[in-house]
Amino acid sequence: MRFIPTIVIAATLAACAAAAAQNVAPALATPEPGQVTVSGTVPDDASKAAVLAKLRELYGADKVVDQIAVGPVSMPANWNNYVQKLITPELKQISKGQLKIDGNTVSLRGEVANEALRQRIASNVATSLNPTYTVNNGLRVSAADQAILDNTLANRTVEFESGKATLTPAGKAIVDEMLAALLKMKGRKVEIIGHTDSAGLRSSNLALSQARADTVKAYFASHGLNGDLLTATGQGPDRPIASNDTADGRARNRRIEFRISQ
Repeated sequence: MRFIPTIVIAATLAACAAAAAQNVAPALATPEPGQVTVSGTVPDDASKAAVLAKLRELYGADKVVDQIAVGPVSMPANWNNYVQKLITPELKQISKGQLKIDGNTVSLRGEVANEALRQRIASNVATSLNPTYTVNNGLRVSAADQAILDNTLANRTVEFESGKATLTPAGKAIVDEMLAALLKMKGRKVEIIGHTDSAGLRSSNLALSQARADTVKAYFASHGLNGDLLTATGQGPDRPIASNDTADGRARNRRIEFRISQ
């Protein structure tokens, strides 16, 4: 029985690549900082040499850890050429990453700086392959940008006039700070989530939380952010972060949340 080749490349700073006999990728050693580990099984020495040469050209010969085996795998048509097309400088923009080429299935994992880059890398991978290949985009946006938003908000509450979707001056000041942070994150998709306390009817609270999220979205869009990248949702009282039994707890639950979305 002959098996398809698979290439897995794992890196601390980027990712792309190589093989596994019996359709199962071997366990990968954890790379040292800056190293790229390439493993798997390819059909011949020429295929192995081509992969290693491309990776060493991209990352440096001293950074590439060779764990590739040569074995009885059956190679799809032009497989080596497609592997070469996938080892590009763009991969260096993926951190803590892995690219796995398992026969005609290509899987990307790791972190990138923003949503636009996440989509561009996956699109470029797909367009470099023929339609028989499947691309699984497991790239995610770095948690660093979410941390920037969380630190900017700093557990403060975006205030609105009581029972309304009108920002108070203090609420607008916080929204302006969030706007400044988001303007530095070009191309990022952001979810704006409104929450309320549990006082009153749930249906009314859901509507109010949605209206308040919509207000923030409209403010962002009118001050330079791409409205197509903004989503506003209202959760009403369904996701409290404090007890609704106290005035302080209810005040904390009446909030706007900002989430980087994929």
